[in-house]
Amino acid sequence: MCNYCGCRDFPLIGRLSAEHDEIANAAGELRRAILAGTDDRLAALDALLSLLLPHTATEETGLFVELREEGSLAEAVDKLCAEHDDIHGVLGAVDRTAPDWPAVLAALDRLHRHIDNEEHGLFPAAVIALPIPAWDRITTMAEADPARS
Repeated sequence: MCNYCGCRDFPLIGRLSAEHDEIANAAGELRRAILAGTDDRLAALDALLSLLLPHTATEETGLFVELREEGSLAEAVDKLCAEHDDIHGVLGAVDRTAPDWPAVLAALDRLHRHIDNEEHGLFPAAVIALPIPAWDRITTMAEADPARS
């Protein structure tokens, strides 16, 4: 995760980065369970989704809205949203009676790259691109989100 530019000093970026750590850990647990063929694979998938879905909702309804409005990172945001849809589509559609674990592993690889792109690309750029009033709006929205309490 990013530790070099100071973007984690922005409360929302700090929170999203901490969530990335939790998501990466849960994805690692799922990967290990799949590779070992253990019975807890579906539970590990559910644990990952319980972290991932509210996290991406926060990104898409807060930070990404402001970045689209600002304009300079709109294309990057569109790409990241498409990646959210792809990853959620694979992970959320796992057939629980006959899971396609190779597809899940491939989605976990994409999730790893996605997090890296946000941590080392989007978040530092967002700190530069967005004015303080935008950060105030994002923070107010994130604090008001009952799913995040």
